[in-house]
Amino acid sequence: MLFLKRFDTPVGEMLGAATDEGLCIFDYAHRKMIGTILSRVQTRLQTKAIEGDHQHFDALEKQLEEYLNGSRQQFTLPLHLIGSNFQVSVWRALQQIPYGETRSYKKQSIALGDENAVRAVARANGENGIAIIVPCHRVIGESGSLVGYSGGVRIKQWLLEHEKTHAGSLIQRLLFEI
Repeated sequence: MLFLKRFDTPVGEMLGAATDEGLCIFDYAHRKMIGTILSRVQTRLQTKAIEGDHQHFDALEKQLEEYLNGSRQQFTLPLHLIGSNFQVSVWRALQQIPYGETRSYKKQSIALGDENAVRAVARANGENGIAIIVPCHRVIGESGSLVGYSGGVRIKQWLLEHEKTHAGSLIQRLLFEI
């Protein structure tokens, strides 16, 4: 089964979808591609989404709150990544970008083993349906520009500034405790 729930967050209304295997959608409700992403997930799972609660949503709400208040840098939610093998490899590579850091699409392409796959990587990045948790907001243009983001460039900038601010403060807290 595929469970669907809407979440009000400080960065806007989000749509979540989960299976027993894990979270498979957490994306901006206003996003133009949200219907396409939901359709892709339903088709691959051969099921329709039903509104309802799921244990993964409880964990999502707790971890998202911790992320937004600066006390969590890494999500430990079970994810059910639903896409082509290439898309899933791109999404897994996104999860390797450290909190508070950014990478260019070209560097992501190189990390995936093909520096000429920049456009394919950018497209797969854009088809990520698990915003924030699979941190596609950490990918920027080669020149450092904040190119597109599913939630909008303003939210992307906010997320990046939030992470840079809290990455430094968390390191200082850890050093102080030592």
